[in-house]
Amino acid sequence: MAFERVTVDPERMGGLPCIRDLRVTVSMVLGQLAAGRTIEQLLADYPYLEHADVLAALEYAAAIAQEREVPLARPA
Repeated sequence: MAFERVTVDPERMGGLPCIRDLRVTVSMVLGQLAAGRTIEQLLADYPYLEHADVLAALEYAAAIAQEREVPLARPA
């Protein structure tokens, strides 16, 4: 999976996926939207974010939700 606006750095924010290497996690963006904030409100609260950043967080979440972990072997 390649996402230009979502970065993961083990040295930043505990390795959580972030927006454009900022200290803004994808989960924070998603949590704000889930709590009922609009994209416009989110952008007003975080002026260094761009509309495309919020869409990238949603796209990233959709891709992660589609991932499946396939076990190599069943535990005995």
